[in-house]
Amino acid sequence: MKEIDRRVMMQAGIGLILARAAAGARASAASAPGAKTVGTGPGDFDFLAGEWVISNRRLKDDTSDMWETFEGGATVHRLLGGQASIEELRANGKFLGLGVRVWHPEEQMWADHWTSAANGVVNAPQLGRFIDGAGIFGGEAVDGESERWRGIWDEITPISCRWHQQVSRDAGKSWNEQWIMHWTRVGQ
Repeated sequence: MKEIDRRVMMQAGIGLILARAAAGARASAASAPGAKTVGTGPGDFDFLAGEWVISNRRLKDDTSDMWETFEGGATVHRLLGGQASIEELRANGKFLGLGVRVWHPEEQMWADHWTSAANGVVNAPQLGRFIDGAGIFGGEAVDGESERWRGIWDEITPISCRWHQQVSRDAGKSWNEQWIMHWTRVGQ
């Protein structure tokens, strides 16, 4: 795909996300009682801008103990003065999807949207903020299921970070890892 075509796709995706946010998409953010918020909003995702190599460990579909591992990469852009971030995620030379994060100043939280290359659907956002040095985002499945999902950005350094996704099938009483990504900045 030409560079200009990818840029147009990213801009269109951001436009869709901002339109949805303006229409009032709201949900509950994950939070921890008594936790200190250390994120400031705009600029929280600046650490992610750049080119990355990613080691993935993902639970295979419909299993509870069979993991697959694979290498991938990502290109992340800082946009709107740090109020947005867009990520193109790849694995094995194929595009997996597009992550778009937008700061909601009224709610003082981030909306983290995902669009899979497999279906092109912009999923409902996981809303969250940075608390005690970790970006904690949560949401519920939109297909009428009672599953709760959360994604966590942590172990953040200038050259690496970790994202991991967890699922709860008991209203948040217990959480199980589903996907773990170790990000390393290209050239490190």
